[in-house]
Amino acid sequence: MMKKQSLNHDIWRRFRKSPAAMTGMVIIIILILTAIFADLITPEGLDYQDMDRTFLTPMTRSGDMLHVLGTDNLGRDLLTRIIYGTRTSLQIGFIVVSISMVAGIILGAIAGYYGGVSDNIIMRVVDILLAIPNILMAIAIAAALGPGMVNVMIAVGIGSIPGFARVVRAAVLTVRDNEFVEAARAIGGSDFRIITRHILPNCMAPIIVQSTLGLAGAILSAAALSFIGLGIQPPVPEWGYMLSQGRRFIRDYPYLSLYPGLAIVIVVLALNMLGDGLRDAFDPKLKR
Repeated sequence: MMKKQSLNHDIWRRFRKSPAAMTGMVIIIILILTAIFADLITPEGLDYQDMDRTFLTPMTRSGDMLHVLGTDNLGRDLLTRIIYGTRTSLQIGFIVVSISMVAGIILGAIAGYYGGVSDNIIMRVVDILLAIPNILMAIAIAAALGPGMVNVMIAVGIGSIPGFARVVRAAVLTVRDNEFVEAARAIGGSDFRIITRHILPNCMAPIIVQSTLGLAGAILSAAALSFIGLGIQPPVPEWGYMLSQGRRFIRDYPYLSLYPGLAIVIVVLALNMLGDGLRDAFDPKLKR
């Protein structure tokens, strides 16, 4: 127990030494709190629109309300929609990562632990999926299933499974021949118990890192699908769709595309900085 606490302390010590990783963590915490308390911090209701205040530029006051980021073509406050878009994007990202992580852990654990025919079959299927770019696979699946939040999660989630499967398989291969696994097998432990109680807990470091980086990819892929009309549909606010709608007015009102685009850049950059910091903290030998 003391050894585990010491290991966790060392990981945290290495993590907090990285300014980029700490910055990414702070940004993600702020975004999560923004998504949770969106109803309390938005300047007005999500569905409110006023055609008498369309295309107000940032920092323009309309009545008693200051529109910090301006309004869109329907008179909706842009800051309100971006804040609610944070909830939508993070919800998609977390659910997609959960789906792909569970499926990837199951496939990777089976392939890495048993090897042989099962390993060859699973990994060849994974190789086929990896040969197809994630975004193209997501577009094909979303086009077949139709637009909508659930279909976006399915489309992006399927494309993320191969990455998790390969990471988990590699981690299992490094652990399965250790002495504590042999001891558990010698005392009659079942394969399921050995995998879930002894092997996977020792493979969590690369899984956590892959989840963080996968979250950024999921949010970016979902925004791309919404941008081309295969993702989230109105009136649900989503950064990719807001970016697509603002493109029509980009010559006269560039802020309609600028701020949703900046939101995507900030969350993806923060998640990548956090993921890089976690990778270096869990395995300092990877740091150059």
